[in-house]
Amino acid sequence: MFLEGGPLTICLHAKNYNLMKLRLFVSTVLLWTFFSCAGPAGFPGKKVSSPDALSQAIAAAQPGDEIVMANGVWKDVRIKFVGYGTERKPITLRAETPGEVRIEGTSDLRIGGEYLVVKGLHFTNGAAPKRSVIQFYLNNDTLANHCQVTECVITDFNKAQRNQTDLWVLFKGRHNQLDHCYLAGKSNRGPTVRVDLEGNPSIKNYHQIVHNHFGPRPPKGGPSAETIQVGNSYTSVAPSHTLVAHNLFDQCNGEVEVISSKTNFNEYRNNVFYKSEGSLVARHGNYCIIDGNYFIGDKDNPQIGGVRLIGSGHWVTNNYFYQLKGEVFRSPLAVMNGIPKSPQNRYVQVTDAVVAYNSWIDCTSPLQFGIGSNVDQRDVLPASEIRSERPIRTVVANNLIYNSQGDAAPVVAHDKLDGINFQRNLIQNQGTAFEGPEGIAEATFDLKELAENIYIPGTGLPDTEPYMGFEFEQIAEDLFGASRKPQNALGAVVGSPTVAPDIMNLDQYGPAWFEANPAAQASNTHQAFSAQELMDKVEAAASGDIIEIGAGSYTLTAPLSISKSLTIRAAEGGKVSLVYGGPDATPLFEMNPKGLLTLENLKLQGQGSQYAFAPLKENMSSLYNLTVVGCEISDFAFVLKAYKYSFSEDILFKGTTIRNCANGLELAAEDDDRGDYNAENLTIEECRFEGVLQNVVDYYRGGYDESTVGGYLRVFNSTFTGCGRKEKNGILLNTYGIINVKLEGNTFTNNPVRQVAQLWGAKNNTAQNNVLANSGQIVTEENLKLKVIY
Repeated sequence: MFLEGGPLTICLHAKNYNLMKLRLFVSTVLLWTFFSCAGPAGFPGKKVSSPDALSQAIAAAQPGDEIVMANGVWKDVRIKFVGYGTERKPITLRAETPGEVRIEGTSDLRIGGEYLVVKGLHFTNGAAPKRSVIQFYLNNDTLANHCQVTECVITDFNKAQRNQTDLWVLFKGRHNQLDHCYLAGKSNRGPTVRVDLEGNPSIKNYHQIVHNHFGPRPPKGGPSAETIQVGNSYTSVAPSHTLVAHNLFDQCNGEVEVISSKTNFNEYRNNVFYKSEGSLVARHGNYCIIDGNYFIGDKDNPQIGGVRLIGSGHWVTNNYFYQLKGEVFRSPLAVMNGIPKSPQNRYVQVTDAVVAYNSWIDCTSPLQFGIGSNVDQRDVLPASEIRSERPIRTVVANNLIYNSQGDAAPVVAHDKLDGINFQRNLIQNQGTAFEGPEGIAEATFDLKELAENIYIPGTGLPDTEPYMGFEFEQIAEDLFGASRKPQNALGAVVGSPTVAPDIMNLDQYGPAWFEANPAAQASNTHQAFSAQELMDKVEAAASGDIIEIGAGSYTLTAPLSISKSLTIRAAEGGKVSLVYGGPDATPLFEMNPKGLLTLENLKLQGQGSQYAFAPLKENMSSLYNLTVVGCEISDFAFVLKAYKYSFSEDILFKGTTIRNCANGLELAAEDDDRGDYNAENLTIEECRFEGVLQNVVDYYRGGYDESTVGGYLRVFNSTFTGCGRKEKNGILLNTYGIINVKLEGNTFTNNPVRQVAQLWGAKNNTAQNNVLANSGQIVTEENLKLKVIY
């Protein structure tokens, strides 16, 4: 199937990989020939060097014209690109040199009209003044149709705080295309890309999002951080026909949904999801095609998911899942329970889905059904939140599962499986017994490696005739684009190919002019032998550098501002004390956006009224990270004080002693009960807490949002002595609403509290091998009552 169009249309529905590349090459050559051979008379270009000149050129543009933005920094520029080209003669707005036009400050681009092309711009070091950075509409009366944004980049273009919402690319209208772009680093609320379907002119839109590189998106610490969202809850019954194909999603970790499909008839084909902590989710809407995608995980990361289904008529075919370790909502395949008579913004029952010809290689519990079943929580949730409708009329057929080590639960039933029809699925489980439904047979076969992370069956795979369900003949090609005729097979790949597509070749994604993974700069080590020298070195160091402090005691009277990756440590064999005498309620280490601080073998001492660590009180446009190893921290009002809208991905205290502080680690500023929290991962390992008066650990996430699966608290092999004397709620470790808590091998002695911790039994909260002496109890509450945020 191909979309109709002129030279700007890339034919992407062809599943045969080599044929697709040939067609793309021919299309590109035709484009180049068309534009270059037309000559100055055919395409009179106009170079502009100022916003006023740009506006005038746009107003005067005629079909076939080319407007060239001069190289340099364009700051605080709001571009209204309005015009009406034709299929054969589009109007083009491009950079003089791709990548050399940098759009910074308070800037945006709005496109309205027909057959407009934008090419080669780089948005960076700024933020959109309103709703979006690039949007395919000017206003409700002037949408964009048949328009294209190509070879553009958006990086470091975030709002000042993570609670402020915007989008980097917003689609309206019809037949618009985003291709060969690079977008990375969005940290504030809102999807990176969203397709809006409000109003008839934007339904049945046939937009294409193709050949883009979606680079790393850090966790937001709460909902509304998808990389792509197609539609929303309230337009979920509308037909969209959006195509998302041949994109690379590289460590897109914003939230549990990398893609949130919320309308009908969308297609997700041949994308690569590389170590992205989330899933492709058919969240609302029906009849999506999820075909030929690669989901590449990490054996050490339990957050990387695959496909999650809600609604009717979805087809999940020819997909490859490798080393996915995600659980429940992030399972390799998560088929959810629905809510009876579900509101539009909740969970519709899964019906009439097809899951066929997929391969799961070394995935943990890959097939999970009835996800979200929560009948046991009727006492704490309203009826509108109880997911009791099991999947029905769903076929799971011709799939292949391979486990290098046996899995005792390759199929997990969170509810009854009476609505699932399993047909001719095979599993190599290394002889490990498991309880599974009929229709999943054991077999002994091996794998062969075609490319990094790509394995296919080698020898021993039984010659099993695939199950032919209704319209299964339409699954005509496999993952690599090879025909399933005349010799079909189970799993994503047929036959014995000797070469796999080079899915991690970055030349296929994003603009050719942009280096997505530049070589890391070598770090330098600097020495400091006085307080002033330490301050100077911190300010002057490059990201990744190391500062070694000579033995002695150093008194600082102002915060050290950390805005880059920096390691500060004691010189070998030296004992170093940093004594902080700055103003009350200020931190010794002030964590700024993108501040990544590692401290090693230092003694930090306050005067009772300051903080050891704290982010900025406002304008934390990006996250910070903190690692503290082998240190001593004493006499501070707070060891770590988080503020509202601040966020850290990783906080680690290891081999560190914390004593005589009024408060410990305070990560509880997100008190709106909207599902947000202040840190994704907090790890305390082999530490000693002595005489911390309250909030030894205060880590809070409020609001019932079942699709938020963080944060993560791990406390291992640590001791807590004489802490909590002023704790108001009588709980030593406050973890209310945190989804994942693990307390293991710790000793709690003489802590005058009622409870050491209150764990959430229905979630991933566990405690084992802890010793409690005169310190209250560890209590588990199975169903914690939270405010429903919807």
